[in-house]
Amino acid sequence: METNKQVPSLYEWAGGMPVFEKLMVAFYDKVLKDDLLEPIFRHMSPTHQVHVAHFFAEVFGGPKIYSSNEGSHAAMVTKHLGRHLTEEHRKRWVQLLVATADELELPADPEFRSAFAAYIEWGTRIAVINSQDTNLTMNPHEPMPKWGWGEPGGPYQP
Repeated sequence: METNKQVPSLYEWAGGMPVFEKLMVAFYDKVLKDDLLEPIFRHMSPTHQVHVAHFFAEVFGGPKIYSSNEGSHAAMVTKHLGRHLTEEHRKRWVQLLVATADELELPADPEFRSAFAAYIEWGTRIAVINSQDTNLTMNPHEPMPKWGWGEPGGPYQP
């Protein structure tokens, strides 16, 4: 007998908004202690971490808090314009975020981590590209990115 099992979003599988908020607070604490990244982020607003948490949560299938109240995909891209981020910056950002996800024990199953890593790789590479420009070249009404499970077919089931 086949059951109609609902596949959770990445947001749900991760544990919801408290997990994303905790992840970004702990992550940006590391960023501010990092010699390479601290100069880029030292002047971030006190609400930066929560905005990024809301952005990530929405991308992973959570509530539309970011796009409804805090910005848009174009607004996030605009924050990177003219920052001239390097591949070294990108790699360190990814390294610290993955380490923080490990420390906070985000789901470690291969399907979740594959989707999580794929978005981080995609997003950080886009950020580096956009950081070389000084003007927004994308459609300002472009929708928020949406990230799902990808090819693996859903959360790991032992």
